[in-house]
Amino acid sequence: MKKGFTLLAAILTLFGCNTQKKSDSDAETKKSKYLVVYYSQTGATQSVAQEISQLLGADTLRIDAAQPYNGTYDATIERCKKEMANNELPQLKAIDVDWTKYDTIFIGYPIWFGTYALPVATLLDEVDFAGKKLVPFCTYGSGGLYSSVKDLKQTQPKAKILNGYGVRNARLAKAPAEVKRFLIENDYLAGEVETLPEYSAQQPVTEEEVALFNAACGDYKYPLGTPVTVGKRVTSQSTDYRFIAQSTDVQGNTTEATIYVTVENGGKPEFTEVVR
Repeated sequence: MKKGFTLLAAILTLFGCNTQKKSDSDAETKKSKYLVVYYSQTGATQSVAQEISQLLGADTLRIDAAQPYNGTYDATIERCKKEMANNELPQLKAIDVDWTKYDTIFIGYPIWFGTYALPVATLLDEVDFAGKKLVPFCTYGSGGLYSSVKDLKQTQPKAKILNGYGVRNARLAKAPAEVKRFLIENDYLAGEVETLPEYSAQQPVTEEEVALFNAACGDYKYPLGTPVTVGKRVTSQSTDYRFIAQSTDVQGNTTEATIYVTVENGGKPEFTEVVR
């Protein structure tokens, strides 16, 4: 019996019948480990980073400038202008991380001057993320996700830059639900979410739509232009608008921006992002 059992086991192994052990091994090999690395000055980006980390059970790494940007808003602006004019990047505090442990890295930052904050620029200058999957996320006053992703692709050409998530500081309370949707939509988290419809074709705006645009954007500290066309979509939670707005730059040239506005059921109009 013992010899027969041993022979049977050998035959099963030879013909690949020991599938449970192989499957477990393959699953372990394919399992990716996430790292959430971020820079945050005011705490906004940190709150999004913590939300992602908690939902995924991911490791977290905060980076900081050796000389912190801890002045007023105006002081930070002036320091950044000087650093950019001199082509300088801030030195970072020592980072203790084994990058080789992670194949997917969520990288978070506030938007400064239309792109990722300078401490993140330092990180991207010092670390080669070749072969890694980078998932950007950011917080901003009006927008900057798309422009920062464009810069990220140029800075890390050998990394795979995946879809990103961004949220206005004024809408930070909406981030938990939006982050969960983003993670499910992009297959980082199990679950189901409503499939959002496409926006309709752009049409000339009506007076009512101009009023809605002004209600959403009128209290923003910088002018966002005059809406000329709009596309719409209706979801179970809201009606969303995609406005094309025109303005004039300092040289007198006409410029356009895409401005997204949402009106939750029973709520007030809010603009969610500006794409220039």
